[in-house]
Amino acid sequence: MKKLRYDLLLILGLLLAAAVMYLALRPGGQGGWAVVTVDGREVGRYPLSEDVTVTIGEADYNVLQIADGQAAVTEANCGDHTCVRTGAVSRAGETIVCLPHRLIVEIRGGDGSDFDATAG
Repeated sequence: MKKLRYDLLLILGLLLAAAVMYLALRPGGQGGWAVVTVDGREVGRYPLSEDVTVTIGEADYNVLQIADGQAAVTEANCGDHTCVRTGAVSRAGETIVCLPHRLIVEIRGGDGSDFDATAG
C-alpha cells in the first residue's frame, strides 16, 4: 500500500513538472503586428486588430489576409505553396515564409516587447 502511494506521488510530481515546463517554454503571447519583409526589406506592418487583405508584389505575388487577430497567406503564385499551407499565425515569434518570393511574415509585439525570451 505504501508503494502505491509513492507511485501516485511520483506520477503527480511528473505531471506538475510537465505543466510548469509547458507554461515556461511555450511561444510568446498574442502578437500585435504582422511585419512583412521582402528580400530583407520591410514592406509593410499591419495590426492584427484590423481585418485587411493585402497583395504583396506584382508578378511574384502573395495575398496576405488578416482577420480575427490572425495573419495567413491565402494565395500565392509560387511553385510550392508552402506559405499557403502554413496556415494562420497569431502569436509573437511565429512566421510564414515564402522562399521563392523571399517573403517573410513575422508576428511581433502585442505586449510591447520584441524579445524572443526572458532570462531571470
